[in-house]
Amino acid sequence: MKNVLVTGATGGMGKSICSLLNQKGYRVFGLDYKLGESYGNVSLHQCDVTDTDSVKKAFEEVSAEAKEIYAIIHTAGIYDMDSLIEMDEERFKRIFEVNFFGVYRINKIFKPLLSKGSRIVITSSELAPLDPLPFTGIYGITKSTVEKYAFSLRQELQLLGIKVSVIRPGAIKTDLLHSSDVAIKRFLENTQLYTCNAQKFDKIIGSVKSRHVPAERIADIALSAIEEAHPKYVYKINRNPLLLLLNSLPDKAQVMALGLILKS
Repeated sequence: MKNVLVTGATGGMGKSICSLLNQKGYRVFGLDYKLGESYGNVSLHQCDVTDTDSVKKAFEEVSAEAKEIYAIIHTAGIYDMDSLIEMDEERFKRIFEVNFFGVYRINKIFKPLLSKGSRIVITSSELAPLDPLPFTGIYGITKSTVEKYAFSLRQELQLLGIKVSVIRPGAIKTDLLHSSDVAIKRFLENTQLYTCNAQKFDKIIGSVKSRHVPAERIADIALSAIEEAHPKYVYKINRNPLLLLLNSLPDKAQVMALGLILKS
């Protein structure tokens, strides 16, 4: 029975992945700051990926039960929305701590349990390879950073026989979708500079989110990434055609188009 580590294990994507892996006969070690109940071959452990001591404690608990991990699947992440000029510094740092440094910490600390043939799968976002948008810039920036990290990590770990893949999901029906609603509402209530612009942007985001797909689709892709003999570097799901169309324009045209759409 192969061992798999899943971060964000009690969230929508993580929960779906843990459930599918359990059905497929894997032994799963799920990490999350919210501790849920273990079931079947899924053992849940409390872990805050922003806290190095917490990650080390989780490593000790997992390594006491497993001498080797076949795959690490990263789904832990948070969404936030604000203007870059108004956003509180602590919130700015927090989203980087979860979305980027959390991935870095887990991989670094759990590396001793990986060996030749192991896999690392990192959940990114469809926004990661695109030019950043206004007001969601902080989220896109963190995911772009994750992908730069993942590409470099892939090049390094291939020398050790470890494969690294990235999943770029669009809108997925999970708690993160609800978190985006909360973030937008907070932005609309608190912004002093972009009240009218934010209301218009909210309508655009609403159309993007309306094309969501179930979290089980992510689980199927994650399973493919750890089972395929030659996994892809990037797996894409539910890409939004309007975002792709916008990104196909020259940078100057993108800025002008968004300026006209969001103008007060």
